[in-house]
Amino acid sequence: MKRIIRASVAAVSVLGLGVPGIVAANSGSLDTTGPNSNNKITSNNGSFVTVVNTNRVGVRSNARQYASSGRVKVENNTTAGGAASGDASNSRTVDVTADVDNGSSGWLSAGAAAMGGGGDSTGTISTTGPDSNNEITSNDRNVVKVRNTNVAEVHETTSQTANTGSVEVNHNTTAGSATSGDAMNDSSSTFSFSFMN
Repeated sequence: MKRIIRASVAAVSVLGLGVPGIVAANSGSLDTTGPNSNNKITSNNGSFVTVVNTNRVGVRSNARQYASSGRVKVENNTTAGGAASGDASNSRTVDVTADVDNGSSGWLSAGAAAMGGGGDSTGTISTTGPDSNNEITSNDRNVVKVRNTNVAEVHETTSQTANTGSVEVNHNTTAGSATSGDAMNDSSSTFSFSFMN
């Protein structure tokens, strides 16, 4: 009895709440304000990126195998020829490969950081009146959140039994050779997991 199990798993999981678009440059200008005037230009630029990657790879393999050759019995014969029992064998192979790549995590965070919020902000104040209060304010905020959760679980249970036959030779005048076959168990498992976020 030979049982071969081969599984190949390739998973790519990315969940991102968008890449902020490139915001055009903000500009403000105060020119020729009147006396005792209060003038204010405020520019608020924001960039928010949230990346959540949850990767779960699980392998569960249960195998119970049993192989037994026949029982050989030679008795009560005047002349008995050779008797042999066949081989008993168990073989099992499990090969699992999982590759998870969340390459966009770094790309999103790096892209948001490079944009630095919302582009260039410029402002000019010229020809203001006496006792006037003129103000240009630019606020830039860049928030990047990246959370990666990688879980790999392997549960494997293997139970194998191989028995050759029982050889019994008795009460014969002339008996030939009697042999029992080989018994063999073979189990091989290979697991390979790779996470890159």
